[in-house]
Amino acid sequence: MPRLKLTIEYDGSRYVGWQVQRNGRSVQAELGDALGKLLGAPVEVVAAGRTDSGVHATGQVVCFDTERQLPLKAYHRGLNGLLPEDIAVVRAEEVAAEFDPRRWSRGKRYRYRVSNLPSRSPLRRHTHWEIYAPLQVEAMARAATALLGRHDYSAFRASDCQAAHAVREVRRLSVEGTAGDAVAFVVEGTAFLKHMVRNLVGTLVEVGKGRRPEAWVAEVLASKDRTRAGPTAPPHGLVMEEVFYGDGPPPRQAGDAADIFDGGD
Repeated sequence: MPRLKLTIEYDGSRYVGWQVQRNGRSVQAELGDALGKLLGAPVEVVAAGRTDSGVHATGQVVCFDTERQLPLKAYHRGLNGLLPEDIAVVRAEEVAAEFDPRRWSRGKRYRYRVSNLPSRSPLRRHTHWEIYAPLQVEAMARAATALLGRHDYSAFRASDCQAAHAVREVRRLSVEGTAGDAVAFVVEGTAFLKHMVRNLVGTLVEVGKGRRPEAWVAEVLASKDRTRAGPTAPPHGLVMEEVFYGDGPPPRQAGDAADIFDGGD
């Protein structure tokens, strides 16, 4: 039975998130419905990680099994003809039967976008967190270095996070862009806690606004206390950009577990 891997892009503005929920439309449900029509049978779709309501993706990875043999272009062009306009398949490939998009992941990259224009931007309102006062980009970049490496990120997890522990490894946290225009936070790591990326961004923005000194970020990390960190950045600025894979499941150590709570939740 073939196992297919799809890379999908979506605008999360109209959805309750990736996962099927009772309170509204989900990306998972829309993709499952379209695949059911294409294949003529119900399909169970699993993803590399969940994204929350309003969160976007350019590199979400999903997989499913099917008994039907179709050319790969059917899952690209054909499936896109059945999906709503805010969800699209960007790549389709057949993978090993044991491939698991979550457990085989060797890490993910997220991008959080901020519009730093002096007034609101109708074109950015669904894709950027709008902050009108000029941000101190270089100060945020310096403060971000304290968050790199392998640490206990308890100060940056949601209160209802279900992960067994808060040890994670952040391989990259860069601050890009220009004050008064657009600023992006690029975060790459092995796995993420619930709301972790948005909480990291919210904390660095406190430095960018001049409300906190750069050294405060390291103090928050060491405290392991969520109440000492900055606010949670709104979901619509977040994009799941890429999921990284090797030839098989990666070796695991404490903190590397492929938790389903990956930044957007």
